[in-house]
Amino acid sequence: MGCSMIRTAYHRAASVAPTLMLPMLMPMLMFVASCASVSPESRLRAGLMDAGLSPRMAGCMAQDMADRLSIGQLRKLQSLASLRKSHMEKMSIDTLLHKVRALDDPEIFVVTSKAAFRCAI
Repeated sequence: MGCSMIRTAYHRAASVAPTLMLPMLMPMLMFVASCASVSPESRLRAGLMDAGLSPRMAGCMAQDMADRLSIGQLRKLQSLASLRKSHMEKMSIDTLLHKVRALDDPEIFVVTSKAAFRCAI
């Protein structure tokens, strides 16, 4: 059931009997709230852009990487965005991969390298 269908059901039910429907509406309200949360892919894309990659390259790489890395590994990658903020210049793929290698996680390096290679072509 999609977010828009849940919203429609909520509005219909809320207009009928608000106090009687509240216990049944709570799960729907929680689901609607989760629809507004930011996905790991969008956070990764934003982080790669903050690190200095172009929006096109960051979007392409995030699409490949988000499903292949764990939440812990994605958090390690967040540290790269703060590196660029201190230097304020565009980061090349070479520089990005050098900094990813410094994270000392071979899986992050392999996934990032493959995504960069595929997206550069």
